[in-house]
Amino acid sequence: MAFSTGRRIGRITRIATRHLTARSLARAVGGRSFKTAVLSSVVPESEKIVLKHLAKKRVLRVGPDLNLGVGIEYPRPQSIGADRLANAASAVAACGAPVIVVDFGTAVTFDIISRHARYVGGVIAPGLEVMTDYLYQRTALLPKIDLLEPVRAIGKSTRAAMLAGAVYGYRGLVKQILVEIKSEMGPPAARVIATGGYAKLIAAKLPEIEKVHPNLTLEGLRIIGTLNE
Repeated sequence: MAFSTGRRIGRITRIATRHLTARSLARAVGGRSFKTAVLSSVVPESEKIVLKHLAKKRVLRVGPDLNLGVGIEYPRPQSIGADRLANAASAVAACGAPVIVVDFGTAVTFDIISRHARYVGGVIAPGLEVMTDYLYQRTALLPKIDLLEPVRAIGKSTRAAMLAGAVYGYRGLVKQILVEIKSEMGPPAARVIATGGYAKLIAAKLPEIEKVHPNLTLEGLRIIGTLNE
């Protein structure tokens, strides 16, 4: 979360979902005065806490009914995650259209905005940490690893081998998905922007990703708030 003006976001505050309570939210918001809150949520229980705390404020819940700065060409618009719509709004403002957003979160999502600046669909794959945690949890002798750039492809220890498999393998997954998406989109070539926890690590050696924007989603909320004043 962050406070913002119409032009820029301020200092960012993070609260882990499991620690989000009425008290922790009140502490984060403090006594700041603001007119509107823009909410992007994919966790219903957390959303209830936020809406209750903001009951006396104007709250814009991100969805296809708001002015997003992009159109939607999708069979069930209400099924698109609010964070993905915020990313689309932000990406078009930052890069124009066509553009592909890759968001490295619990899942890695690919969101496609056509040359006509319309959200047309996406791809969802398991997140990097989900994949490595699954190996640790389901394989008795494999350790939990910290994700960072491997020294080499051929691991000289179990941890090194797992790290190479995770990072190099994940880059391969992302690269091939982008190949298939761009093939279906056709010309002009779409730009690719990334965000999320592991965006910097994975994008470091993927020239297909032109830009890493760590605050893409929050910028999208600012843009949507401005468009719906």
